[in-house]
Amino acid sequence: MKAITVEVPDKAAAEIDHYVRAGWFTSEAEVVRVAIRDFVRRNRVELLERFMREDIAWALKQKKRKRAA
Repeated sequence: MKAITVEVPDKAAAEIDHYVRAGWFTSEAEVVRVAIRDFVRRNRVELLERFMREDIAWALKQKKRKRAA
């Protein structure tokens, strides 16, 4: 597993600490892992589609440049 160090706003850090103290999570790291996993799961299709559209737009620009040259 890779370790990543991030800074979070004080309010978010306080909420994370509350979740751990309330026993919802075993550690701050677990809260962050779950949040990232859930974000990726919810947004995976949208992110893939966006990246594909950006790649296609880039390829079309390259094709137009070659035609113009």
